[in-house]
Amino acid sequence: MAVGRKKIFNEDVALIAAMDVFWEKGYIGASLSELTQRMGINKPSLYSTYGNKEALFLRATQLYCDNKIGCLSDLLKNTDHPLKQRLKTYMMSIVSVQCESPKARGCYIVQCQTEVASGDIPVEASQLLNDAGIYVQSLLAEVLTNDHEAKQLGLDKGAKVKAFCLASTLRGAATMARCGHDISELEPVIDHSLKGIGLE
Repeated sequence: MAVGRKKIFNEDVALIAAMDVFWEKGYIGASLSELTQRMGINKPSLYSTYGNKEALFLRATQLYCDNKIGCLSDLLKNTDHPLKQRLKTYMMSIVSVQCESPKARGCYIVQCQTEVASGDIPVEASQLLNDAGIYVQSLLAEVLTNDHEAKQLGLDKGAKVKAFCLASTLRGAATMARCGHDISELEPVIDHSLKGIGLE
């Protein structure tokens, strides 16, 4: 009796494909059949390599956080550029991610976070989404609180509120990007948001 050969596939490429499905469909909307089809693997391979759907989602979400959000934080640290320029570059880089693909428009985190309140997302996955959701806001608050130029401009006063305003702008941009608005339409929104916190 012939023994079937184990299918060989690139785990990293397959994980990126899974991330794209979750980005488009959310956790609940991403079916195992669509995940395996887009990943180019069968269900036994998915379970043996990544674990169950929740485990796959956790890895895909971490991949998004590392490659689409976390890597942008250095843009805020380059003090060779004025604070307004750094903040705009950072925020526009996030908007660029939101608009980069016609299929996966918007923000992966925002898309999946909308499902948390339903109670259908497992606890560990919900916690990861919540942590990722406050990451940008916390980072912006840290910059506005501690940056030398921010202090000179008085932006450290009420820094958490100002950071919340900027983070809310990015969440709104994510929704608008998902509705089909492109980066040229969203750039003035970022400009107005920065002006709103006192950066003329």
